[in-house]
Amino acid sequence: MTREVASPVKPPPPKKQRWGADKVYTNLSYLAMVLPGAIWLFLFAYLPMPGIIMAFKDYKLARPPQNDWIQNKFIYSLIHSPWVGLENFRYLTLPTNIENTLLYIRNTISYNLLFMVAGLVLSVALAVIIFELTNRFFAKLYHSILFLPYFISWIVVAYVVYALGSSGGIINSLFTAVGGGPIEVYKEASYWPFIFVIANIWKYTGNGSIIYLATITGIPRELYEAAAVDGAGKWRQFTQITLPHLIPVIVLLQILAVGRILGSDFDMFYTLPNGAALVKDATYTLDVFVYSMLRSATPLGYPAAAAFVQSVFGFILILITNYIVRKTRPELALF
Repeated sequence: MTREVASPVKPPPPKKQRWGADKVYTNLSYLAMVLPGAIWLFLFAYLPMPGIIMAFKDYKLARPPQNDWIQNKFIYSLIHSPWVGLENFRYLTLPTNIENTLLYIRNTISYNLLFMVAGLVLSVALAVIIFELTNRFFAKLYHSILFLPYFISWIVVAYVVYALGSSGGIINSLFTAVGGGPIEVYKEASYWPFIFVIANIWKYTGNGSIIYLATITGIPRELYEAAAVDGAGKWRQFTQITLPHLIPVIVLLQILAVGRILGSDFDMFYTLPNGAALVKDATYTLDVFVYSMLRSATPLGYPAAAAFVQSVFGFILILITNYIVRKTRPELALF
């Protein structure tokens, strides 16, 4: 007579925990901190997203009929404008426009690469210098002074550049006083790469150093004390302790920066040259190009197509950069 062996009872699958009222109440302070950013993201990133179809339409503003359920001119025109497919994108590649399009793309990418390299090196250097200052009062004072330019409008900076570099400006007055020749800043395109790099460093280095300074502050001091006991100098401590802790933050910020490589700081590139047409080849980026088309009689589908290309390429570059990071250092990948 055979004896039946009872099969082991399988435990029930774990239930997925759902957020209830208690979870919401527990994390209410954190949700309140996230809410302004989430609202901003919804209003300015997701809500306008259906407008990308303008790049594929012959958009013309029209007044909606009185009996139509849509009374907003923009939305009504966006829905009822005829589809033109890729016709708006062909405008960017016409023989009369392709040279300018490639020039603006080159300017945008070149400037962003310069800003990425200079901004990374100087922001990390500033964060390390501020951290190494023994007097915390002066450390906060210096950092506040260097952070202040971030709040100054580019309009104000444009007036300062004009006061310094115009034909009757301060620099030319000094050169004339010592017998030198004038510097035609608004007529020579070769000056503007240096002006943009200096202005970008001046404005954003203090702000960019904040996240690196916060990361360095979170490193245990015992590591530095042990390294100092072992005879490691400041440079050795930076390369063996500080930099490895900064690498995850640096990689994350650079992945995001690569996604914005076809965008530019519109305010800086538009206001600093003060509309000087002779330096257009060195000061125009894709964002300024799109804005110039919006101001002209160009159909709105053309700048919409250019902006759509910027967004798509930025998204693709983020995916490619993140894929490379994930293959080399999976723990540093964004997703």
